[in-house]
Amino acid sequence: MSIAIGVVVQACAIAYALFDILHKTDDGQVFTKDSDNAGIAVHAVVGEMVVPVLVLLLLIVSFFAGIPGGVKWAAITFGVLVLQIVLAYASFPVPILGVLHAINAFALAAVASLAMRQARLAGSTQASTPVPA
Repeated sequence: MSIAIGVVVQACAIAYALFDILHKTDDGQVFTKDSDNAGIAVHAVVGEMVVPVLVLLLLIVSFFAGIPGGVKWAAITFGVLVLQIVLAYASFPVPILGVLHAINAFALAAVASLAMRQARLAGSTQASTPVPA
């Protein structure tokens, strides 16, 4: 769940960044690569530090959790994250790739949510399975 929330935070941060830049440039300010913008900073920190750490933790824990399909879903989540980071860096020289970066963010949230759902289903199945005497 926290990975999906991280994706939502990033979407909100980058939306804020764009509207903040538009607002400031409408007021006559100049925005350059040296300009400060809280939205861009939050988007970068969450995307380059917080979400990757959460995905790595998910992958590590999946090896010990004993949840059927857990490693598979964690590995898929990791793969989608790697693609997300590659798309982010590829979008600077080729801005149209930013569209794929945005779409892949939804895929990352979806896959992470499916991994969480799989863990919950496995947990409820294990809890309802009678223990042999």
